[in-house]
Amino acid sequence: MTMTDPIADLLTRIRNAVSINHKRASIPHSRVKEQICRVLKEEGFVNDYRITEEPHKTLHVFLKYGPNGEKIINEIKRVSKPGRRLYSPADAVPKVLDGIGIAIVSTSKGIMSDRRCREQNLGGEVMATVW
Repeated sequence: MTMTDPIADLLTRIRNAVSINHKRASIPHSRVKEQICRVLKEEGFVNDYRITEEPHKTLHVFLKYGPNGEKIINEIKRVSKPGRRLYSPADAVPKVLDGIGIAIVSTSKGIMSDRRCREQNLGGEVMATVW
C-alpha cells in the first residue's frame, strides 16, 4: 500500500514517540525524511539519527528530553500538505513563536530551517513547524 503523505507519517511517528517518552522513533527511510531529521538535529530538537540497512532501510531518530524528562518537542505540525501546498517568498518565511520554534522549509538549495532561509534570502515550501 502506498502512503499518501510520507512526511506527515514521519512527523506523526515522532509526535507519538515523544508523547509516550520513547527514546527512539523508527521510520522507513527516504532522502527527504533524512534531510528533515538533519534540520531537527542541527536545531537541537533531536539528539541524533541513524540509518540501518537490514532488513530494509530504516531511519532511527533518537529523541531529546530535558534534564528532568521534559519534552523538547512540544508540537510538530505539517503545514504544506499534498492537497494544499504552502509556499513562502524569502521575505515572508514564517517565524514560529517569535523565534522559539522553527519552520522547516524546502528550498532550491535543499531543506533547511527558517533561520537559514532568512540568512540566505531564500523562500520555498513551508513543510512543517516545530516548537
